[in-house]
Amino acid sequence: MYCLVAASRRPSLTRVPPGLSGMGRVRLLDVSRGRFLAVADAPLDRYGEDAINRGLSDLDWVARAAVAHESVVESFIAASAVLPMKLFTIFTSDDRALEHVQRDASRIDTLLRRVANHHEWGVRVLLDRARAAIPPAATRGRPAVASGRGYLAEKKAQRDEAAELARHARDTVADVYDRLAKQSGLAKRRTASELPVQGGPLVLDAAFLVPTTRTRPFQSLAAREARALARRGYRLTLSGPWPPYNFIQD
Repeated sequence: MYCLVAASRRPSLTRVPPGLSGMGRVRLLDVSRGRFLAVADAPLDRYGEDAINRGLSDLDWVARAAVAHESVVESFIAASAVLPMKLFTIFTSDDRALEHVQRDASRIDTLLRRVANHHEWGVRVLLDRARAAIPPAATRGRPAVASGRGYLAEKKAQRDEAAELARHARDTVADVYDRLAKQSGLAKRRTASELPVQGGPLVLDAAFLVPTTRTRPFQSLAAREARALARRGYRLTLSGPWPPYNFIQD
């Protein structure tokens, strides 16, 4: 089971990708008026419980499966709402799958109200230490000291500078997050403090649930923030639109 789709008319499957390797073609199950399950038949020799447990030890296999799963989910992004299912959500029959979502109808109703006509956007901010660092006034232009005491003082100054830069980075991205959150319906900040990624430490990793009617203002604000941050040694990247992966948990 890939996802539940809410739409005013039955979604077209013309441009839906094939999905996970070895599975049947993606098809739709009617849940109720305007709600559909995107599913595919999974052969048990490849996707039974034992086969999946064996496959979980192969990270490349899991990664390929996750990418294929998400590509199907994302192909329905034009619908009013999409509720992504977890990878390897498997039922023994169509009837069991339908029974599951019908039993969970109240929670699904709540989630659909939350995410209908919204898209998720991701924002990441990286810090370029070399460009963002500013030498402390006390040491700027001071000649190097060869003595042991001078060496220790220089090391302390460097540590103090690094700590000040880290504090400044936290305050900077907190302000950016708050401004972007005001343009969105919901926002979530994921743990990103000093995570090493290509290009510098990741100081902000956030997701924003943005009404489709506010897409352009949100993109424009993100672009302005990116330009302002670039002058200060930060790099902001915006990704999306995505299905609401981060906003379907209760």
